[in-house]
Amino acid sequence: MTSCISLRKAPSIATHKIATAKKFQRKFPRETAFIFEDPKDADKFYNFINTKFELNDMDVGFDVPISINKVTYYLTYHEAEIPNKKLNLLGLAVDASLKIKGLDPIFQDGYVEREGHWFLAITIYDSDGKNCLKRSYPARKIVLDYLRLLQNEYLNTSSF
Repeated sequence: MTSCISLRKAPSIATHKIATAKKFQRKFPRETAFIFEDPKDADKFYNFINTKFELNDMDVGFDVPISINKVTYYLTYHEAEIPNKKLNLLGLAVDASLKIKGLDPIFQDGYVEREGHWFLAITIYDSDGKNCLKRSYPARKIVLDYLRLLQNEYLNTSSF
């Protein structure tokens, strides 16, 4: 028996997911994206991209030129938090009984617990503005391989 009811659970992604970003998170664009959970602290991915591509804090995360097999592509990323939310029924019940007795609440409206999970959505476009993660894109596999390597490098680098 538990005193908490889950109101929302953040999605679980084992490694990554290729999906329409907007369906995953409303803040994300309506584009096919490479999505993964970011377990690191705020600004770590920004710093990683800024350093890796030597951007000097200019347009980090927006149309960053990258080279894959001597072809230039453009990387854009978005990040958003999707929290788990739980309703604390015990706290609600205790405060309700205290209120009936004319006493001040203990939990003082702290009935919803939040635990945040951050996600990154990366889109890659070619020089013609075509989304390289769509199934029909000819070099999709090469771009996906590159993104998997980029993700692994980021997650396994401790300096960012």
